Amino acid sequence: MDGLPQSRNRNQWHSRQAVRITLHPARIQDFDYCASLYFSGMKAIIQELNLDMAAQAAGFRLQWKLTQVRIIRLDDVDVGWLQSDKIGDTVFLAQLFVNGPFQRQGIGTQVMNCLIGEATLARQAVTLAVVKINPALRLYERLGFRITHEDDRKFYMRREPDADVSILKT
Repeated sequence: MDGLPQSRNRNQWHSRQAVRITLHPARIQDFDYCASLYFSGMKAIIQELNLDMAAQAAGFRLQWKLTQVRIIRLDDVDVGWLQSDKIGDTVFLAQLFVNGPFQRQGIGTQVMNCLIGEATLARQAVTLAVVKINPALRLYERLGFRITHEDDRKFYMRREPDADVSILKT
């Protein structure tokens, strides 16, 4: 017996527990993993916006910066990645991808809360750009991001740091 209640199966019990994620600096060999998640996550959006896939692949290679990327792990399993950078007085979230089978388990929310917490401790806002048809828009709005401006394809969003940083230092 592993201590789990018998009335719930293992998946139901796990989904009610706090998600145990960690963030680790990427290694150069993580590029293919990140590219795979990026294109599996963005394929529908790229097609719907009628973007050139070859141009997207070339752009991804140029924009993926090893020093800005962290791998998201659940226990000891890689489940996603994020790319962020400090730009001026903000932390810019360039990318956030969670592997499909691990979505809708609170991982993206926990990663975003971690990034928001890091930025708040540095008294920095978090900014990002999200394609208007990306379902992640709802997550960002729920976490307090507000649209600052837009173009034909994207919303540009900002979340100010929390006012009371003392709660994060305990």
